[in-house]
Amino acid sequence: MSRIDDRRPFIPVGFGIVTVSDTRTLGNDRSGDLLAERIATAGHTQHAREIVRDEVSDIQRIAGEWSLRDEIDAIIFTGGTGFTGRDITPDALEPLYDKAMDGFSAIFHRISYEKIGTSTIQSRASAGLINQTFVFSIPGSTGACKDAWDGILQAQFDYRHMPCNFVEIMPRLDEHLKREGGRKSV
Repeated sequence: MSRIDDRRPFIPVGFGIVTVSDTRTLGNDRSGDLLAERIATAGHTQHAREIVRDEVSDIQRIAGEWSLRDEIDAIIFTGGTGFTGRDITPDALEPLYDKAMDGFSAIFHRISYEKIGTSTIQSRASAGLINQTFVFSIPGSTGACKDAWDGILQAQFDYRHMPCNFVEIMPRLDEHLKREGGRKSV
């Protein structure tokens, strides 16, 4: 069972937050605000935050640029994961994934189901690695952001979380590139 090993040090992680919306601004971005607060409270650092329109090129540009920034270890995209015509965040990100993280969606839906029942099937939450940077695509509601952070990401980005966590594997995410001679670019 999972636990916190207090003998291990806490290691802060660098985050970027992207809200995908045609209508939100920094003044009314409650989901982005919630994620920023959760990241800071956990002891991590937010290095970037932006709102982008529901456009594939904008989403892919941010993912590509930020995934190459050394200080950003993880990017959380919130919004655009549904089924309407403008919901394209997973469609934009998934082709960029070097490796997909299918377990994130499965666990997110399990947590979400406990709160909103079968309505969780209307989310296409996804995650993967882009340029050795963790990338998460979650719904734009504050409830979904709470579910993703409180139920999954907070523990996985805590080096003290046992039996395993993302922080302890971060130094090894680029092993294949060391063999192949360099860092990938988008």
